[in-house]
Amino acid sequence: MRHRTAPAHHRAAPTATARRPATLVAVGHGSRDPRARATLLRLLDRVRALRPGLDVRLAHIELNAPLLGETLADLADEGREAVLVPLLFAPGHHVTHDLPAAVAAVPGLRARVAAPLGAHPLLAEALAGRLAEAGWPSEGPPDEHPGAHDPRTTGVVLAAAGSRDPRSGAETRRIAALLGERLGGVPVVPAYASAAAPTVPEAVAALAARGRHRIAVASCFTAPGLFATRAAAHAPWIAAAPLGAHPALARLVLHRHDRALAATRTREPTAV
Repeated sequence: MRHRTAPAHHRAAPTATARRPATLVAVGHGSRDPRARATLLRLLDRVRALRPGLDVRLAHIELNAPLLGETLADLADEGREAVLVPLLFAPGHHVTHDLPAAVAAVPGLRARVAAPLGAHPLLAEALAGRLAEAGWPSEGPPDEHPGAHDPRTTGVVLAAAGSRDPRSGAETRRIAALLGERLGGVPVVPAYASAAAPTVPEAVAALAARGRHRIAVASCFTAPGLFATRAAAHAPWIAAAPLGAHPALARLVLHRHDRALAATRTREPTAV
């Protein structure tokens, strides 16, 4: 016996677990440099282009609007779920304390904090790309830059913000190792703008003492600001621009969002 399809008004209503798509909240630190916010907005435009239809919003920990608390409150009012993607590169106080605290301060908000951008091949791709734009020679015969591919004479300082959290230093060292592999074995030394050692000048001096005469500074910053500017000023050869809207960085932002969202979907209730 055939069963008739129930009339529309007799069909089961959508389950209570049906949700609107999660919003990607990209969280920058904030900067007094007016270029910083504009740079992050361009990065998020590229993220939207890669994932049409995804709700992508920018928030800041401090200094710039919109602040993270305001953005999360808006999302709670809209009944949306959020995935916070830190535009930061390593675990530190902001990632481990400030972001979870901001989520906890908004009752009823379903949210998860993704891992920082961290050591990933896409980050190494973006760092290498910015170095190439600054003048790092491409693979092949060093016609225009004699000796540039000689591992005995070249080196890179990876300039990062710095943190007192030992996990942050460990992650930055992993990023440096990935970049060194990407560059064909060139030594890459991490250095810090604050809270950790060595500083960029100290790292440059250490490489020079090892006979590295071509020393570039790679910028492990998402946007222009005081730290990035100071680091670039110490470059004895070339200095890469902050990563900004590099295509590989946009893909990495989406990767962190997707990983966090997948973890959220398999663990109920949502963990922060």
